Amino acid sequence: MNAESLSLCEKLIPAGYVHQGAQSRKGLENKIKVFLQHRKLPDTGWKDIEIEMLLHDLATMDSNNFPGNCGVGEREGRLLSDMVARRHFHLAHGIGRSGDITAVQPKAAGSSLLMKLTNSLALDVIKLSGISSVASCFVVPMATGMSLMLCMLAFRLRRPNAQYVIWPRIDQKSCIKSTITAGLQLVVIENTLEGDELRTDLVAMETKMKELGPENIICVMTTTSCFAPRVPDRLEEVGHLCKTYDIPHLVNNAYGLQSSKCCHLIQQASRTGRVDAFVQSLDKNFQVPVGGCLVAGFDKNLVQEISKTYPGRASASPSLDLFITLLSLGVSGYKRSLIDRKLMYAYLQEELTKCAKRNNLRALDISHNPISCAISLPECDNVTEIGSMLFTRCVSGTRVIEKSNQVTDVNGIKFLNFGAHHDSFPCSYMTVAAAVGVTKADIDTFIIRFEQCLAKFRKSHDIPATVADNGKINGDVLGKKDALDGFLDVDQSIETFVTGALGDSIVGNDQDDDNS
Repeated sequence: MNAESLSLCEKLIPAGYVHQGAQSRKGLENKIKVFLQHRKLPDTGWKDIEIEMLLHDLATMDSNNFPGNCGVGEREGRLLSDMVARRHFHLAHGIGRSGDITAVQPKAAGSSLLMKLTNSLALDVIKLSGISSVASCFVVPMATGMSLMLCMLAFRLRRPNAQYVIWPRIDQKSCIKSTITAGLQLVVIENTLEGDELRTDLVAMETKMKELGPENIICVMTTTSCFAPRVPDRLEEVGHLCKTYDIPHLVNNAYGLQSSKCCHLIQQASRTGRVDAFVQSLDKNFQVPVGGCLVAGFDKNLVQEISKTYPGRASASPSLDLFITLLSLGVSGYKRSLIDRKLMYAYLQEELTKCAKRNNLRALDISHNPISCAISLPECDNVTEIGSMLFTRCVSGTRVIEKSNQVTDVNGIKFLNFGAHHDSFPCSYMTVAAAVGVTKADIDTFIIRFEQCLAKFRKSHDIPATVADNGKINGDVLGKKDALDGFLDVDQSIETFVTGALGDSIVGNDQDDDNS
């Protein structure tokens, strides 16, 4: 309300109440003013009602929400469903224009502001995460694989005669398909096994660069965040090779923004060598719905070229989700989430090591992977049953890799022992991750259910079970013999099982664990 409207309000209610309400509104307006001036993450997170008020103001600046607007074009931001309109805060025009995803739309000033502000917040967050010299970024409404493809298509405009992408092997199909979809040829560099870790073979990479000719290579696509026992690529050394041979360097940083180690690798590779662009997923790093990525780089012109490669306008949903989430977090909330994740990673490592010792297994020594851990599994056939057993017991996210000689064809490229990142990794294993948002309760519950499933698997396959520490599981002494045999049947509820086998102490600790 303006001053005149407030004056009229004083005729209806006492002036003191009106002034108090006006001061509250002025405080929010000042907060918005500071935000628009600096375009950075606020020190403390905003309340939901404050974010909603800002989004409402932005929506009123789009033509589809103008009073008396007469739209006679084919795309006028019309929304048939009121539920859909509320879901999107009446922001219906999307972002960008047909020639550039970061361009301003004349009839969607509010949506354009949302896009610009979200990209500014994202740039600030990347710097807070440890990549301090990043120059530019933008949100693109595609997941990681398609966003990597977008970057490669932009590189191709600069290197029209190049056709090869050098790629240290990581067994994720989206990486492979991103290259094939871009119409390029993938050149796989096998990893070297160093202890338990799978690491970048720099000698093989440089040999392949010389063999193919640098002018024929679109880029080297490396990876930071990955499933153990694969560890982040040697980015600094690869960056030096790319600088030496003048080859673009694209980094798949899918869920690496939450890791200070992954961010440090990118920063160092850029400082001492070369990094052209790096891509990170929104859902994995910021706990928003799947469907968006952040494309970032150290050269504003290149990042702009990548954004212009996107054909047509784009959905504003990923930008909207990220905008709301980052304003809710603020600097303090975001930093807290990074610290909590790092603490949970250390806790997961500790508990997985104890679990391995109790069950005559081995926690793999993978010190260079800051997010994912791995534990060996019994050497027998059908060990992937353990993963299925866990999934039917509401444990998601684990990956069970069985040692095998199976050949998998992915878009015409054949891989031996696909999933293990290596042709002949020496054992079967299971991976688990301490990604942002995981809690102590999640880890505790996983360990309990895994040990139960493991014992049931061993029993059904006549494999001798070994449980050390006088029957302790995750610090809780099992007082009954049937505690190790009372596994979850498919038709038995989680709560019934946990309460019956381990007592109320486990079920009742959820809130305490979340606050620890």
